Amino acid sequence: MAEMNPGQTWECEQKLPLPIGVSNYCLAASEYYYIDKTMMIKDFIDERPMVTLFTRPRRFGKTLNMDMLRTYFERSDKDTSVYFRDKKIWSCGQKYRDYQGRYPVIFLTFKDVKFDTWEETFAALRDIFAKEAQRHKELQSSEKCDGYSRKVYERLVNGSATEVELSSALLDLSAMLHSHYDVAPVIIIDEYDTPIQQGHSEDYYDKIIRFMRNLFSGGFKDNSHLSFGFLTGILRVAKESIFSGMNNLKTNSILDNNYSSYFGFTNEEVRDMLAYYDYDYEDKYQEICEWYDGYRFGNSEIFNPWSVINYISDQCFPKAFWQSTGSNDIIGEIIGTATPEINENLYKLFCGNTVTTYVDTSVIYPEVQNNPNSIYSFLLVAGYLKVAEIYPQNDGNYMCDVAIPNKEIL
Repeated sequence: MAEMNPGQTWECEQKLPLPIGVSNYCLAASEYYYIDKTMMIKDFIDERPMVTLFTRPRRFGKTLNMDMLRTYFERSDKDTSVYFRDKKIWSCGQKYRDYQGRYPVIFLTFKDVKFDTWEETFAALRDIFAKEAQRHKELQSSEKCDGYSRKVYERLVNGSATEVELSSALLDLSAMLHSHYDVAPVIIIDEYDTPIQQGHSEDYYDKIIRFMRNLFSGGFKDNSHLSFGFLTGILRVAKESIFSGMNNLKTNSILDNNYSSYFGFTNEEVRDMLAYYDYDYEDKYQEICEWYDGYRFGNSEIFNPWSVINYISDQCFPKAFWQSTGSNDIIGEIIGTATPEINENLYKLFCGNTVTTYVDTSVIYPEVQNNPNSIYSFLLVAGYLKVAEIYPQNDGNYMCDVAIPNKEIL
């Protein structure tokens, strides 16, 4: 080892840590290697749909993006603009900056609501609402809210709300926030369909569907106390009328061009990340493409972000990182109900071929059992297949050539 001369210092560039499992935007954007997705905010402001649903596979950055939106739009005692001044959105002009810190926000995530019974699930949902109500403790003594509203708030905060009361919690909370601030709030619900998938697996599907239908009807359908809303999930559970009558809902699925580059990493973003961490560019880029590339969201080629980050963190040793991040039970259910024709097509996929199929992006969990051909739609939206070619149909859905995206999924 070379010896240092007196007064000499070694110059070591401190690399930012990789954001493995970091879903807090302020933390990710200020202390970790953060890939700037803030132009998603500009795209939204330019379009301004009343309610927006983003459907993407698990671990593709949904929660981090929703926390980014919350941080940008939410009123706060702190100056949260500091987390955006060096990001792309800030250079877009005053029109977009005027939205920063302007709205009260209701933010709920259902990503951990995975219980065996409806009773446990309801208790978990009630606790989530209690904590969010407590975050808005200014409502407890607000003179702009009437006595009845404050009593409703108390029942939410102390966790004593009934199922009927909780199903109107979004409407009640948004009305109180609107009265208190004279600005209608933004409502964000992350991973809305996690308890729905669990309800399907554990046989309380009808109960969770009924609750969600009432909750969303009050919170999003014709709610005069809503500035705009965001939801994320894996599936668009439309056929159960969860979003019944919501003609203000704009869905952005993996087949849509809007927002296509904001969930997951693009080619350029992966190249920049490899270069930043000083890895042999050509060798590692080829390997990372073979293992974690291959997804196509709208018109964007996308890498699995969870796997890319873990790959680089693990000294660029390729593994199947994504498969351990959630339950794969539904795959066993699919194989168990597969017809001979579907088994033959699955074998074709394993051999690297494509299968042409009708894709319905509003596929629901029970359909996997009732309609075996729906399994390709489910596998596609859940991240197990990719679109190789797309043929739009007159009913708004698609015929697609689907294939296994990469070595990790294979």
